[in-house]
Amino acid sequence: MNLTQKPILPHEPMPHRKVMREWLVPLAERTTVLAFVLLFVDYVLWAALLTGTVMFEAWWAKLLCGLAAGFVIGRLFILGHDACHQSLTPHRNLNKWLGRIAFLPSLTAYSLWDIGHNVVHHGYTNLKGFDFVWAPYTPEEFAALSPFEKLRDRVYRSGWAPGLYYMIEIWWNKMVFPNEKNMPTRRPIFIKDCLLITGFGVAWVAAMTWAAIATEQSVALMLLVGVVVPFFFWVSMIGFVVYVHHTHVKVSWHDERGAWSKAQPFVSTTVHLTFPLQIGALMHHIMEHTAHHLDMSIPLYKLKQAQSKLEELLPERIVIQPFSWGWYFQTARDCKLYDFKIDSWTDYEGRPTSVKSTPVAA
Repeated sequence: MNLTQKPILPHEPMPHRKVMREWLVPLAERTTVLAFVLLFVDYVLWAALLTGTVMFEAWWAKLLCGLAAGFVIGRLFILGHDACHQSLTPHRNLNKWLGRIAFLPSLTAYSLWDIGHNVVHHGYTNLKGFDFVWAPYTPEEFAALSPFEKLRDRVYRSGWAPGLYYMIEIWWNKMVFPNEKNMPTRRPIFIKDCLLITGFGVAWVAAMTWAAIATEQSVALMLLVGVVVPFFFWVSMIGFVVYVHHTHVKVSWHDERGAWSKAQPFVSTTVHLTFPLQIGALMHHIMEHTAHHLDMSIPLYKLKQAQSKLEELLPERIVIQPFSWGWYFQTARDCKLYDFKIDSWTDYEGRPTSVKSTPVAA
């Protein structure tokens, strides 16, 4: 390790983002061949699992195939996510086409995801009024909601409904022909991408309907296990992932841009959630999320190395959380609202729940 890459101790000032990104430059190299291999393998897996929903006779085997197909949709989405960040291959136009192809099973409009995720979420992570993904209400905002709106927020933040949140608030409102309220900018490519995913969705339903008729099975059952179950597993998976990436008692939200910028949000607002049994690898390393927010050009197949490098050079700076269902549901209980007056998460009764790190000397 050279002198420019010695660990930055907790009491030392945080280096500029440009400096930290220089640490990761050797890991930003992208490989076109590997991108094609990953995309091919995941599409083959998805097709095989959908075939299983048709060919297996037992309902539970069909259901398991449908659930697994939903997980593979998540894997394909992660490839599309990388392509949208221009980190899947070195070729910009190729990334755009590979991203659209990878996004098809998740019915995600590439150009709309680009705006909402790359520009808004990455540009203003956890900045209230800009980043809309799992943005918490303040106690005052929550008190002013209607009874239905309060119930909706309680359901979304119960820990049991990340899929419902993502399906309604992100996918339906912002990814499927969004109105001007949800997407004030109007571009022809948005319509084209929405038509593309609509056509794919219609073809998917038609293929499963044909398979049911051809094999003399229930069309309703086939659409349930071959379309509805995979899609709802997928939205539950992505809803969960985006929630745990930026929701934690040690992670702050901000309502003032200057303070948000000083807080080094690409590090301080992101959680590295760790899993046993190589589950993180099965998810294409999307949970190595601090490195991704620091430098979006790092491809998914280099994120594990990049995350390790950051944690080596920034000891005690990054929120590292071993996953457990107990931790997850405790977080869901603790992180309901955000009170900016005391800079803390609260529950619905207004009790502060945040755990603040020791302030770092400037």
